Amino acid sequence: RSRRSIKALLEVRPDSANLKVNGQIYPVSPESVNIGDIILVRPGEKVPLDGEILTGKSLVDTSALIGESVPRSVREGDTVLAGMINQSGVLTLQVTKRFNESSIAKILELVENASSKKADTEKFMTRFARYYTPVVVFLSLAVAIIPPLLITGASHAEWTYRALVLLVISCPCGLVISIPLGYFGGVGGAAKRGILVKGSTFLDALTQVKTVVFDKTGTLTKGTFNVTDIISDNGLTPTQLLELAATVEFHSNHPVAQSIRTAYGKPLDEAKVQDYEEISGHGIRAKVGNQRVLVGNDRLLHQENIPHQVCALEATVAHLAVDGQYTGRIIIADELKEDAAETIYTLQAQGIQTAMLTGDSQPVADRVAQKLGLNQYRADLLPEDKVSALEEFLHQAHRTKSKVVFVGDGINDAPVIARADVGMAMGGLGSDAAIETADVVIMTDAPSKVVEAIQVAHKTRRIVWQNIIFALAVKGFFITLGAIGMANLWVAVFADVGVALVAIVNASKLSS
Repeated sequence: RSRRSIKALLEVRPDSANLKVNGQIYPVSPESVNIGDIILVRPGEKVPLDGEILTGKSLVDTSALIGESVPRSVREGDTVLAGMINQSGVLTLQVTKRFNESSIAKILELVENASSKKADTEKFMTRFARYYTPVVVFLSLAVAIIPPLLITGASHAEWTYRALVLLVISCPCGLVISIPLGYFGGVGGAAKRGILVKGSTFLDALTQVKTVVFDKTGTLTKGTFNVTDIISDNGLTPTQLLELAATVEFHSNHPVAQSIRTAYGKPLDEAKVQDYEEISGHGIRAKVGNQRVLVGNDRLLHQENIPHQVCALEATVAHLAVDGQYTGRIIIADELKEDAAETIYTLQAQGIQTAMLTGDSQPVADRVAQKLGLNQYRADLLPEDKVSALEEFLHQAHRTKSKVVFVGDGINDAPVIARADVGMAMGGLGSDAAIETADVVIMTDAPSKVVEAIQVAHKTRRIVWQNIIFALAVKGFFITLGAIGMANLWVAVFADVGVALVAIVNASKLSS
């Protein structure tokens, strides 16, 4: 019932899909639609499957998926996900994933299966109930049998009645029901806010966090780079330099590469690129025509022994070298996210240390850290260096029995996310890697969701312990009354059911 109630909170599972075949529309179940099929989504309908818009433009409500109330504008070429609600125009989609592989199916499965990773409190209460129940049964038997044998004139009926009262009052259902429901409510409440928590164990871990470590690009910054300057050398014009860089970066999915191709804005000849090699954390080596070209950061130039004058700049820089000669650089700027500074301030106000790990240069890291007011930061890190740096934070935190959160994009930072006490992936909407790797998936690109996740965790733990203390206190009081004959069976029933109902109502606050 707890699982079903949390699934109902999402209210995003589509009921049917409008399949378009030879100009005719047929209502079918989403599970029967295949990749490549064409479906129609009318205004007011839920998008039944992940797909790419072929025709139409509209506003879609994404609140059920990511917790944002502002509708998103979509048009031809954009991707929409199952569970979004089409608000205005008619959309024709080409399905890109089967329903059981869609984002919403994975979200529902993730939330429903959150019980597999139980918090220590849940595990303790399960163990407690395992021993508590037989103890109470034997205690009730003792109350029914021993006093009549030891007390002259004691009535067997009276002490049997007291034993029954004790047995009813002692029933642990209030604890056994309310605590798992409290954690389910916490997981469901987080999901409504666009935060997917993979189990109550991570909610508990978030209450012990004293250090949050962020990746920079795409986490604290927008990750939408723009070319701001092109400085050429050795006879190349800025246009030639940009074209050469865009050609070499043809196959790369890195945000810097995408910004260079966007800045060039013309068709590129893929056939020109040969011997393409992407060097992790450094850049790209390739052959264009008869020229051997390097495009990358300062580390790549030093590794290849390319003489150059400029090393440190307060911006992201793509250096170019042709046949061992430095030919210039492309300056690329990234912007901080609007809520990044507020997020850092709020975390620090709660006594949480903030840090940043980035592969960017020291001057770039200096500028970002200064603007945000970070406690610590490390720059010029390769992917494997980030893991080593995180290990240092973990070592420091574990000495004080606290936890470390790492927040990244879920793909490039997968090893670091996996190593952290709690790994968070931002912008996880539609990202299989994010959902697989992270312990917590933030469905938007807003850093402020990190604060929300920690707040939900603290609220969950507070309510769970309120339920535990309330249930034990009430039961202890009425057990005493029952043992001395001052409580009857009706009082016992109301005390037991009342404790369970109050605990359940209290736990339900988490879903609001």
